[in-house]
Amino acid sequence: MLLVVGAAAVLAGLTIIWVARLTVTRSVYVSQLGAEGAPTAAMFRVALLLIAAGGFLIALASIDVRSRVRVLDCWAPALSLGFAALCFLIASQVTCTAHCPVPIVDPRSTYQDLAHTVAAVLGFTAACFAMLQVAFIDRSAWLARYSFVSCLAVALITIGGGVLAILQVATTAGAWMELIGTTVAIIWIAVYSLTLACSPMHARVVSVEWAASTDG
Repeated sequence: MLLVVGAAAVLAGLTIIWVARLTVTRSVYVSQLGAEGAPTAAMFRVALLLIAAGGFLIALASIDVRSRVRVLDCWAPALSLGFAALCFLIASQVTCTAHCPVPIVDPRSTYQDLAHTVAAVLGFTAACFAMLQVAFIDRSAWLARYSFVSCLAVALITIGGGVLAILQVATTAGAWMELIGTTVAIIWIAVYSLTLACSPMHARVVSVEWAASTDG
């Protein structure tokens, strides 16, 4: 149940982001939707809160999933997702200032802009690492392949969009790249969650762990 609710929450958050973006006539990065004074700021906060809440629920319900590669199995993908959710929670409350100046590069930027950007970058990094971890699980070959492709797509697209933002060139393309990267990442979280929810193996593992905890 937590997996289904979590998936619904992150998809609802993604839907709100797209609705907010489509109400803006100019090209803006996702974070600019939540900038101080932006008409879409409230929608942005709600969207990120839903994504964070969904991420926490999915992390809580998927703690049994582990990667088969030792270097990726230092901790469970659930911990990576939980950390990503925490970062998105912070980003929802510490939004960027008006017009979202790029930290350090833009002299108008403040520590608030830096904090928001760091939280967002760490959140995407943690989500990408979770995808990479799931790309090397044994229980679902297609989910592993899908996770690997999603990891590469999110990393390349968001890095590309970020570089364009820093250089202040082709910002229209950069803004769409960031939105697409965000969409791919959130859809992956939902697909991952729903795949586990439909997995008999996951249900058995959770049941066994719950029984063991109650017996103890």
